[in-house]
Amino acid sequence: MALEEGNHDNAIVGGESAVTHNEEGCDTNNQENSASAEQMDTPEEEIKGWGFTDPRLRPFVVISITYLLFTVTDGAIRMIVLLHAYSKSFSALEVAVMFSLYELAGVFTNLAAGMMGARWGIRFTLITGLCLQILSYGLLFGWKDTWSKETAIIYVTIAQMFAGIAKDLTKLGGKTVTKLVTPEGKDTRLFRLVSLLTGWKNSLKGVGYFLGSALLEVSYELALGFMMGLIIIALPFAIFGLDKDLGTAKKKNSSLKEIFVFDNFNLNVLSLARLFLFASRDFWFEVPLPFYLRSPDCQALGPYYACSPEDEDSCTRGAVCDPSVEYCTNVNSGGGCGGPGLDRVLVGAFLGGYIILYGQVQSWTPQLVMGPLNQSPPNKMTEVFWGMINCYPTLIATVVLYASEAFRQYHVESMIAWLVVIIVAFAVIFAINSSIHSFLVVKYAKADKVAASVGFYYMSNALGRLMGTLGSGFLYTYAGGEVENVPGYDPGTNGTLGLAACFLAGTLSSLLAAFITIWIKDEDSGFKCGKWTIVAPIEEIEESIQEESQEPQKVHASCMDGDDDVKADILAEVNSHTAQE
Repeated sequence: MALEEGNHDNAIVGGESAVTHNEEGCDTNNQENSASAEQMDTPEEEIKGWGFTDPRLRPFVVISITYLLFTVTDGAIRMIVLLHAYSKSFSALEVAVMFSLYELAGVFTNLAAGMMGARWGIRFTLITGLCLQILSYGLLFGWKDTWSKETAIIYVTIAQMFAGIAKDLTKLGGKTVTKLVTPEGKDTRLFRLVSLLTGWKNSLKGVGYFLGSALLEVSYELALGFMMGLIIIALPFAIFGLDKDLGTAKKKNSSLKEIFVFDNFNLNVLSLARLFLFASRDFWFEVPLPFYLRSPDCQALGPYYACSPEDEDSCTRGAVCDPSVEYCTNVNSGGGCGGPGLDRVLVGAFLGGYIILYGQVQSWTPQLVMGPLNQSPPNKMTEVFWGMINCYPTLIATVVLYASEAFRQYHVESMIAWLVVIIVAFAVIFAINSSIHSFLVVKYAKADKVAASVGFYYMSNALGRLMGTLGSGFLYTYAGGEVENVPGYDPGTNGTLGLAACFLAGTLSSLLAAFITIWIKDEDSGFKCGKWTIVAPIEEIEESIQEESQEPQKVHASCMDGDDDVKADILAEVNSHTAQE
């Protein structure tokens, strides 16, 4: 799709006067074009009536506060459930199943949320989401250690389903309000609002990851109760701070039939690309990575490693002393072995740090990345470029885990160093991709039905997370194979090889996302990388063609120096070339 809004940032003439021709065909400076260029250089925030302090941004402020408080609880619930399940010996695949309805609910919720938002407004969806989150946390209080695995999986999966519905109902408001408070044509301003909100949302989700794991170290009940308190704090902002008609469709209410009318080609292609983009992360991040970080050394388990139940340090990190046999065992053989054996707080800090970094990069993507590279506001070619770069960290991780001495010889410090470098690199690159995607979806959405459009887009987002989560549980549990060289004991599967397989799946998913994005019709503004123009904007190409076609008619002998024979030869050559065209 062509860029319908003007890209003023990329149209500025860099301090030079535009060039035109006088009536004789000779070059002169056009001061009016230069003045026009200077006017276009005016920052969008300085345009009268649309500064960041404008009262029309009140819905953005109110929804942001509510959305960000909710996000802390959303991050925490994943860590609380995952780490509590790990300590109860649930396998990676079983935990992935627990999250399946959480993700699957998002597929249907985003459809329903789009219609609900267009019909009843963002306020309704926001309040409903917060109430369902309270219900989900309340149900988790009922998880009993005496239950069988099957009963626990069914119960927790249903409780997580309500959390998944809550997340997508709440997220609809956060993503939609940026479009509603941004005037048409203010692409750069919209990009900054979207990046700011999504960036801080993910940073606070990282805080939730850490808080959930840290509070769980004290008490499971304390962790749940604290997060419920945050949701209760957020509720009044949604109830009293928003107009009930905010976000409703102006012309007619959206229906399920309308949402599935695939007339918005760019949004449909972007949605498919989003599916694989987020699967590329969840193939290794949500379940396999924390399981691997918790898992102990495979070779430090079994009868040859005697221990004392009274001595907490008698086993290596991640292993526990089984008092019935008095040797070191894997607390969760279904979770694999071969990892650094970090405790729950460090695992939460590790994952939370990733998400905080990811969120902050999102917040500053326009200023620190897109701006200096002359890629703001971005288009489909910008996303293809960064989508290809997104493949490299997970590809390197696959090779390192399979082949490096650090993992083959179990050098814990080197293992952690490798994981930190790879995951930091992925966080930065993935954040840029996600920020671009978040901008493009609201840009391609129709202004009077933005809630329905964004809802359809995030349906595919949820489907990608579902595919990645279930796929990661299967790959991590079975791809590594059983560890067989531990005499007299079964430590579980090889977590290192399992995680490597998950990284490989993430790489292939990133590659698919980038190739799918190529289909989007949005190349009118071209593509730049710093001072280099890789693909010229369509307007510049058309102007160049027009100038070339007009140039032969504007060549006059009065503009040339030299004798008459040279002038005649040049004019003859131009006329001959014109005739051939």
